[in-house]
Amino acid sequence: MPTETFEFQVEARQLLQMMIHSIYSNKDVFLRELISNASDALDKLRLEALRDDTLGADVSDLHIDIEADKDARTLTVRDNGIGMSHDEVVRLIGTIANSGTAKFLKELKEAQDPAAAEGLIGQFGVGFYASFMVADEVTLVTRRAGESKGTRWASTGEGTYTIETADDAPQGTSVTLRLKPADTEDQLFDYTSPWKIKEIVKRYSDFITWPVKMAAEAVEPTADAEGGADGENAENAESMAPPEPETLNSMKALWARSRDDVSDDEYHELYKHISHDWNDPLETIRMQAEGTFEYQALLFIPSRAPQDLFSQGHKRGVQLYVKRVFIMDDCEALMPEYLRFVKGVVDAQDLSLNVSREILQQDRQIQLMHRRLAKKVLSSIKEMMAAHPERYATFWREFGRVLKEGLLGDFDNRDAILGVSSFATTHDEAEPTTLQQYVERMKEGQQHIFFMTGESRAAIENSPHMEAFRAKGVEVLLLTDPVDEVWVDAVPEFDGKQLRSIAKGEADLDTEEEKKEVEAEREKRQQEFAELLTWMTARLGEDVKEVRLSSRLTVSPACIVSDTHDVTPALQNMYRAMGQDMPRTKRILELNPGHPLVTGLRTAQAERADDADLAEAAELLYGLALLAEGGELSDPSRFTKLMADRLERTL
Repeated sequence: MPTETFEFQVEARQLLQMMIHSIYSNKDVFLRELISNASDALDKLRLEALRDDTLGADVSDLHIDIEADKDARTLTVRDNGIGMSHDEVVRLIGTIANSGTAKFLKELKEAQDPAAAEGLIGQFGVGFYASFMVADEVTLVTRRAGESKGTRWASTGEGTYTIETADDAPQGTSVTLRLKPADTEDQLFDYTSPWKIKEIVKRYSDFITWPVKMAAEAVEPTADAEGGADGENAENAESMAPPEPETLNSMKALWARSRDDVSDDEYHELYKHISHDWNDPLETIRMQAEGTFEYQALLFIPSRAPQDLFSQGHKRGVQLYVKRVFIMDDCEALMPEYLRFVKGVVDAQDLSLNVSREILQQDRQIQLMHRRLAKKVLSSIKEMMAAHPERYATFWREFGRVLKEGLLGDFDNRDAILGVSSFATTHDEAEPTTLQQYVERMKEGQQHIFFMTGESRAAIENSPHMEAFRAKGVEVLLLTDPVDEVWVDAVPEFDGKQLRSIAKGEADLDTEEEKKEVEAEREKRQQEFAELLTWMTARLGEDVKEVRLSSRLTVSPACIVSDTHDVTPALQNMYRAMGQDMPRTKRILELNPGHPLVTGLRTAQAERADDADLAEAAELLYGLALLAEGGELSDPSRFTKLMADRLERTL
């Protein structure tokens, strides 16, 4: 195949220029990215060879080579891993972050903090292009295991790249950088220097499970070796075999080493390698199970949620090893869906090396690990909440929404999830509260944990449903995440206290003594408004199931509430958005008997029940109540016309 030249997309060119000139504060990380990619390729080849006996790939000496040429100013990182086909080069290397480049660029420009910018790099998986920070030209030569022909990709990062067939390419991938001149002021070091290469590998890649090798430094000839009387020493020096390559990394599995032998920095670098995140993790969790079924786990809670956490294609799960042999990159069977943000490594001693995702779903040992790992993560979050509240606050801000999904399906851990959850509340505008703290603050005689769901805190606080609770100083949880609409119906109680929506059923805020004191007054008002309530129920029968007096309103004339066991309008809309047919549910209109508009309507209805204007007034009152809770009118144009007519008469 002749050499083909392609142009980068506009966004890709912009991204390359930003990466080259302004993103990275530490240019050393380019080598970590290349080694990490090479390690992934070796893992994939080992796994592929286990699954496919016909692959014909040599896996006896899998390793990564680093080769530096001072004279030519080139640096090559080479592996004998899985390699790439021509189509894979076009798809994976020829385009940059093709699914999210525009979004990435937008967020990158908004990120003022260099550390935040580097974090975005990892999230969008474009670390390979960090090579252009230190190189004037990058050449990639690769051949996929099992194929006969390879592919060569090259680019200066200016705007185009070339692809051609490489008939002589060995199995695996090599990336050769033609390095820029060293510039220490710009943090651009001499990356052909052996000591610099060793420093970077030791700092970032010491934990890599494959050997990272580099040719040992040549020994400079001594004066004697350069010239003896008969030249014998010189001949001996020339005939000496080249020194054996030096292995730069320890290759020790961090999860198998004692906690005292591993530094936090080493744990953090392992996390960055397996997660492709450039930020340090928020929490490191170690676990070791011994007995009839042995395994070790090293898990991490990230400090930032990935961009695709709620996307359908989000990769979840931890890496699975069996006796330190890599088996699977994203083992979903090991971690529940609601803990999909957890990264890490699980190394089992008793599993087969030749396992599939289908087998794992049914494996009893995997299911046992799944349960234990979930409990360990939740207990670690609980410890974080008690010992490091600031870190817990970060965790909840980033992952609270996804953790609450566990309340819907993980019945065994429901109490544990509730115990580490926190919610916005009317008690404090800034600090969220736990359910335990809420229960401890409950007023004497209060039987329920009150909450309300809505799109935002402001929308809930301004809702008419809040009026009586605010007046009596009763604390209300303010739930604004979409998942809140669902889990509150699945969780009946906490610590013996029932969770109750203030927008459903009757607002039962009075104590037994208060009920006795106001019972006579309530019966009197019920009789006074009985005719109006019956009349309005008949007039609004197509929209409401009942019109009744309210005990939750103190300022507004009316509000709409759902029956105790009805599905909320917001939840109905969510189901419809997912394609599920939801029947229309009539709700309840509550009137404030102390509001002048309601008392005036009662008087007018008693005097002229057949007046058409009164029917329109009832319709407007219902519409106002619907709008006050953020609902949608069934006929906005009719409501607008009625309102305009009413306003005209007042002028």
